[in-house]
Amino acid sequence: MIDVRRSGDRYRGGEPGTGIETFHAFSFGPHYDPDNLRFGAILACNEERLAPGAGFDEHPHSHTEIVTWVAEGELTHRDSTGHASVVRAGDVQHLSAAGGVRHVERNDAETPLVFVQMWLSPLTPGGDPAYEVVHGIADSTPYAVPAAGALLHVRRLGANERTAIPDAPLAYVHVVRGEVRLGGEELRPGDAARITEAKNLEAVAAATAGAELLVWEMAGG
Repeated sequence: MIDVRRSGDRYRGGEPGTGIETFHAFSFGPHYDPDNLRFGAILACNEERLAPGAGFDEHPHSHTEIVTWVAEGELTHRDSTGHASVVRAGDVQHLSAAGGVRHVERNDAETPLVFVQMWLSPLTPGGDPAYEVVHGIADSTPYAVPAAGALLHVRRLGANERTAIPDAPLAYVHVVRGEVRLGGEELRPGDAARITEAKNLEAVAAATAGAELLVWEMAGG
């Protein structure tokens, strides 16, 4: 089964007056929807757009695996365990909040920042926070988040190219850029598909341009 959620249906958030625009795919903060709380391990999939100089001041997280994909620009990150880094387009950042951590996320560059941040529920709460950045992740190497029982596949397609969606109990596809056809549906930037029991399913990029996808492979339950 494929459940397509359109970009235009995302909950609007952030603080546009301060240079922050957020588009939430799941129930979030004041946008409470009891029928849209999660899909598999995924609790949130937020598109964030930060103007130069904008950002999120220090704030807490706990019992959450936070995975961030930078689409454009540079994300400056600092956290209470002493990690400080600049995450650029094509990098994957993973903050395991575990028993509790505080962090700052900012756009300290002179160009706009666009990133997709996904929150996953850990299989076991608690523990010590951990942090990792993988620079220039390859399409052929999925990024494992074992604490949440999930794998992240980054797929970059040229025009008319296709890629297989993992045969898994649950899969989540988010279109970062470009257009793809998936199971008879046309997906555009910001669109997502929640897939149950995928079998022999492929995403095909449009004939006119390529596409970039984030694909989560998850166990059921």
